[in-house]
Amino acid sequence: MARLIKRYGSRKLYDTSESRYVSLDEVAGFVRDGEQVQVIDNKSGADATAAVLTQIISEEGRNGQGLLSAGFLHDLLRVGERAIKAGEGVVETGISQARRGVDDLARRAVDRIRPGGPIGEVRDEMERLRARLEGLERTLETLDQEPAD
Repeated sequence: MARLIKRYGSRKLYDTSESRYVSLDEVAGFVRDGEQVQVIDNKSGADATAAVLTQIISEEGRNGQGLLSAGFLHDLLRVGERAIKAGEGVVETGISQARRGVDDLARRAVDRIRPGGPIGEVRDEMERLRARLEGLERTLETLDQEPAD
């Protein structure tokens, strides 16, 4: 069950499970810890979850903590627009297309990471290990071919 958070007109967020006001950073922490959150506007009862999560991403970007590149965000907006244009009669198809599009964008974003970055370092280490393994295999083949005394 999702953690219920009420949003008040003053933009304050109230966590009903802990009976206290929480910050956007705390809501982000709940999500990062694997919890589902549902934010409801206290006055209208409307679901404000997407708006609050978008606000968290925006705030993190402004503070220099954003993990999403400008290219990724452009692509995400394009994919989202195509999913909406798919029409309400084919919502499942649009959602599937959006999911595939986001997966593709994530793959491309990982591929764009510069070679000296964390992923590049892992790839370089894998190549070094692969080369060492091939060398060990050649040594074992040589040892197997030598006559026993």
